[in-house]
Parts: sequence; structure tokens; C-alpha cells
Amino acid sequence: MNKHDHGNLTHWAERSDLAASFRWTARLNMHEAVGNHFSLAVNDSGTQFLMNPYLRHFSRIRASDLLLLDADNRDTLKGPNAPDPTAWGLHGSIHRTVPWARCLMHVHSVFATVLASLADSIIQPIDQNTAMFFDRLVVDDQFGGMAFEDEGTRCAAMMTDPRKKTIVLGNHGVLVVGATVAETFNRLYYFERAAETYIRALQTGQPLRVLSDEVAEKTAQEWETYGDFDQRHLSELREILDEEGSDYAS
Repeated sequence: MNKHDHGNLTHWAERSDLAASFRWTARLNMHEAVGNHFSLAVNDSGTQFLMNPYLRHFSRIRASDLLLLDADNRDTLKGPNAPDPTAWGLHGSIHRTVPWARCLMHVHSVFATVLASLADSIIQPIDQNTAMFFDRLVVDDQFGGMAFEDEGTRCAAMMTDPRKKTIVLGNHGVLVVGATVAETFNRLYYFERAAETYIRALQTGQPLRVLSDEVAEKTAQEWETYGDFDQRHLSELREILDEEGSDYAS
């Protein structure tokens, strides 16, 4: 299938954005083998969503590969093209019950997972990237095993504040949510950068220069009103992929 022949597939713009985000996440080595999952709601209630197919490497995912699933279809895992059951447990539970969480990106990236392994998984605001997440994290400290249905339902119940779009899954990884693929991928990118800065600062053993709450909150709000930065970020990545002849949008 070429970029201009979409067959009977719908939501092509959304599929292409999501496919590009998979490709770039793999390039940044933030994926994990053939696991980890991204999803995007495509109906008003959020219950119908696109998600990557079972056991497909992020670096090979194309727009046409993405599954279109219904969170209310309890027979989804019985079908011939069923998704990863842990992805269904986590993403399906959230899309079923948290309509404002339109896009979900879950990875076990190195620094986010190191942060999730600390007894205190809150990032202190020590630069403008870490300040982006000031008072905007949810920390799950009740890890109960792989994210099958019960674990997914428990995680979905923690998502009660639309301001807090980054969930540090203790002993597990990170889940980032947003309204669009561009917003969510940008947040995922910056969270890994923030986690790396914070972890590396802790590794020095030196006292941290922590921003005041007032400056940290001001900086976080400035990020939230920083024009179309997130959309331009994704657009530039797609331009690079296009220039390289990538088949992500096929």
C-alpha cells in the first residue's frame, strides 16, 4: 500500500501521526523489544481507538498496520487479530472510562523506569524540562504484576485530574496521555529527558539547586501555552522520515 492508497482504512491522518511516533520512539531507543504500546481514541466518547498490533517492532509499524479496536467489545481478545492482552488491559480500561485521555503512550524507557524504581518517584524541578512536570505527575505505588484487565482497571481509576497527564507506573515504566498524538509524543519525549536530567543529577551526590514552587509552576504554565511547539515537533520528525523515504505512512 502506498501513501495515496488507503484501501478501506479510516482515520488516515491519525494513523500516520501515530506511526511516525512509533518510528521515532524506536530511533530514540525508548521502546522495549516488541512490547510497549501507543493508542489514540478516534470517536467522541473515546471508546474506539487505534493501537499497535501484537508483537510488532516499533521501527516497522506502518499506518495501515494499526488496529481499530472498541473498548466496549469484550470479545476483542478472542478475534484472529487480537491485540496484546496487557495492552488491551491497560489501554482498553482507560479508553473505556477516561474520555479526556485521547492518546496514550506507554513505554519502559530507561530513565523513566529508573525513576519508577525509586521509593520517591517525583521529579524535583531543577531545570525548565523537569519543571514541565511540576505538580503534574501521578505516581502509582501499587504495582500488582503485568497490566492485564485488573491492573488496567486499577490504573484507570487513578486518572482523576486532567492536569496530571503523566503517570509514573511504579516498578514498571511511564504512561503519558494527551489530546493528540503530537501533544502526547512531545510530553513523552520531554519526560524521558527530564527523568534523565534528574537521575544524572542525583548520581553526582551533590545538593540539587531546586526551583521554588512559584518559579516551577510559572515554568510549567509557560510550557502549556507555548504555541504549537508540540505539533511542530511531530511535523519536523515526519518531514525527516519522509525525506529518508520511510514507509511509516503506508
